[in-house]
Amino acid sequence: MNRIVLFILMTATFCFSFQDHRQLQAATPKKPNIVIIYADDLGYGDVSCYNPDRGKISTPHIDQLAAEGMRFTDAHSSSGVCSPSRYTLLTGRYHWRTHLQKGIVGLWGKPLIATDRLTIGSIAKQAGYKTACIGKWHLGWEWPIAKENRPYFGRFKKDAKPTQEHRNAWRETFSQMIAGGPTTRGFDEYFGTDVPNYPPFCFIENNRTVGIPSQFLPQSKLVKNQASLQGPAVKDWALEPILPALGERTAQFIRREAKTPEPFLIYMPLTSPHTPLSVNEEWKGKSNLNLYGDFVMETDAVVGQVLDAIQASGAAENTLVLFTSDNGCAHYIGTKEMEGKGHFASGPLRGYKSDAWEGGHRVPFIVRWPGMVKPGSTNTNLTHQADVTATLAEILGQTLPDDAGEDSFSFLSQLKGANKPVRPHAISCSIRGVPSLRDGDWKYIPATGSGGWTKGGGNFPVQLYNLADDIGETNNLANKHPERVSAMQKLLENLITKGRSTPGKNQENDVEVVRYGKK
Repeated sequence: MNRIVLFILMTATFCFSFQDHRQLQAATPKKPNIVIIYADDLGYGDVSCYNPDRGKISTPHIDQLAAEGMRFTDAHSSSGVCSPSRYTLLTGRYHWRTHLQKGIVGLWGKPLIATDRLTIGSIAKQAGYKTACIGKWHLGWEWPIAKENRPYFGRFKKDAKPTQEHRNAWRETFSQMIAGGPTTRGFDEYFGTDVPNYPPFCFIENNRTVGIPSQFLPQSKLVKNQASLQGPAVKDWALEPILPALGERTAQFIRREAKTPEPFLIYMPLTSPHTPLSVNEEWKGKSNLNLYGDFVMETDAVVGQVLDAIQASGAAENTLVLFTSDNGCAHYIGTKEMEGKGHFASGPLRGYKSDAWEGGHRVPFIVRWPGMVKPGSTNTNLTHQADVTATLAEILGQTLPDDAGEDSFSFLSQLKGANKPVRPHAISCSIRGVPSLRDGDWKYIPATGSGGWTKGGGNFPVQLYNLADDIGETNNLANKHPERVSAMQKLLENLITKGRSTPGKNQENDVEVVRYGKK
């Protein structure tokens, strides 16, 4: 072989190898940054792109996110209230497999997430991500309250006055590190308020309070739809700056981390539009509805602030943004008043926050991922917030062990354009723990009524709806389809006893799960 032929062959081999490498790069994108924005008590019909006919609140930034990504129309939280939904979003496991069979994590409650349980934060850290939680935690802490100090952390009258004994107990407690929070559950950093309407009324950064609470909250902040419980507060604590502070801290994190070579994950559980309806002056009256409508608009603006920060940082093209809500809108914020003005916070759905009916847990769910998710697309498949865990794990190339994400189905294939269902069934519960089971379009509730705060629902002991033609749950078909009721009762029991709803080795529930509808 002469030198000229040898040179040609070597050059061709190099060119083909280089081309193969470039094609491989194109087929294997960089690990994306991930930003999860979790609204609090935002109803399905409160986002205008979800409710064009019966909605009156302007949400341009969330709408733009949907226009640039995929809008899911049949997505659900694990519960009609917050703590259980947060648990499931972070772990990929139904909350009712824990001791939290109903209600929420209470005042000064202990951590709900076990120390050895994988979360989306810890999965991302294993993949080399910098992680942050910025916002409302409400999943419990190991509050360092000494036994002798417990009387100073009880329930107080709204007009309570602190004694020196109160201040001493609070100083002793809040001078210490608070264990069991986000930085022990997969997040490198934390900033937020544990629960904005509960004490302690202060910010928490990582595992310490920002300042030492020394006062009770002024009685003027404990009126309807503001703070709920009296308790220790830092001096001059105000409710209105909370949401803007979360937006600014998130924007700062994005600006800082976008300059580093490592990808980042932000879990941003907003404090809004949940009470306190602490609307800042520039937003008051903007919705022409009530304070809640104004707060939704202010919430949308904070979403816009975060999206602007991503864009300005230069990271937008490699950032996956997921926006959703922990449950439906609360009826007590003035839903009747808003309906009188043409705004229906649950859209076409029945019920509100707390309910097993759709209005309690069917929520907005939007994903934007440039280059992967088709802009302006719609996903009508059954989806659950538990699915975030398996989806992120697949994106990051992480394999979940059998004892993690037991109820999580990856929808990555759908983000890439496939329209094949990945989740055959789903469970979402009411505040009282009443489950609603989906099996395709069929929905089964083993109880009368909403299971929550919404009144009505008849006296038949179980409910069965076909949501394909009755999304408003107006026609109970349980009497007409007893065989379907029986099949769904068996399916529910199977999903409980196996300790998981995904393929894999059976797992143990943390406690004996409360059953409904069993004779």
